[in-house]
Amino acid sequence: MSEIVEKTKHFVSELLTEKLDPRFLYHNLRHTQRVVKSTKELLNYYNLEEVDNERLLLAAWFHDVGHIKGCKDHEESSCEIATEFLKENGYDPKGIEEVCSLILATKMYHEPTNLKENIIRDADVSHFAKKSYWETTDFLKDELKELGVADYSSKKWRDKNIKMFRNHFFYTDYAKEQWEEGKQKNLKQLLKEKKAEKKIAKKEALKAKYKSESPDRSVQTLYRVTLRNHLKLSDIADTKANILLSVNAIIISLVLANLLTKLDNPTNTYMIYPTFILILFSVVSMVLSVLATRPNITTGKFTKEDVEKRRVNLLFFGNFHQMGLEEYQSAVQELVKDKDYVYSSLTKDLYYLGIVLNRKYKILRLTYNIFMLGIIISVIAFGIAFRFFGPERLIF
Repeated sequence: MSEIVEKTKHFVSELLTEKLDPRFLYHNLRHTQRVVKSTKELLNYYNLEEVDNERLLLAAWFHDVGHIKGCKDHEESSCEIATEFLKENGYDPKGIEEVCSLILATKMYHEPTNLKENIIRDADVSHFAKKSYWETTDFLKDELKELGVADYSSKKWRDKNIKMFRNHFFYTDYAKEQWEEGKQKNLKQLLKEKKAEKKIAKKEALKAKYKSESPDRSVQTLYRVTLRNHLKLSDIADTKANILLSVNAIIISLVLANLLTKLDNPTNTYMIYPTFILILFSVVSMVLSVLATRPNITTGKFTKEDVEKRRVNLLFFGNFHQMGLEEYQSAVQELVKDKDYVYSSLTKDLYYLGIVLNRKYKILRLTYNIFMLGIIISVIAFGIAFRFFGPERLIF
């Protein structure tokens, strides 16, 4: 390394370390060192004159030092700093002019005119092909935000990078051979992330669409809880009716097995009426219990017109048990297409379950009242019979 390049290295390193705004997270000493390294890699491939190598390395060291004065026209500021330093160190004017020309060649939309400008431009963006690209691009994004230049969302920043990659191309043959493949890998990764984000966005949109078209969670909960409560109440009513049936069946069995066989005896005739009363109330209780649980018989058929006019509840088996499978499938397909029809069917289920429950519980209440009254009247009847008509040896 020549003496002037070595001096420049120390000068620029000190300048960027001490005077550069810490908000420059990308355009800092680390970036400059990376560009110098890439420049050397290119120079090792091309057999240029020593003076050309020197001027390219000087330009690489100075190309972004102007950021210590701000972002605007930093290339021109870099030229001013480089010119002042090189003059102080007795560098020839022609060399200073070429170094400045190479620095200005790093401007974003500059079109290079010779190999040396090709080299400095490729070195400046060599990170496009590196694995470290993802780290450096994040630093640049954060730098723009910190400096108040632009605040990109992750999506917009990725799209901007994809556009930049597609518009960019390397100028030197070496970069095309050695760096293009790495650049394309990074581009593919960017495109892959964009595609993945599109899929996620599509899924979210689809989910939102289905959510808007499907009932709200509160509506679902309303129908689910209410239907479950109705079914529980129906089970409770059936259980109560079965208990009454069992109790009255036991009572009648005991009466038939024990009391009726004793009524033939003239001394026991006083028990005829109380026994009859007990059996009568038990039979009535059993009949009412059966009526409370007895299902209603339905036709089990519906017509196409019933479906079209929404007159049939396809969710209740009693309305379709006589229908063919194909007819029922066709009707259900029409049902699921219409959200209002679904709601209507669920509401009908709730309503008619409520009607059935009302009937069951009314009959059950009457049954319990009759059973209770029958037990009371029977006990009183047996007491009166024993007291006034029973054998004289019995003491009430």
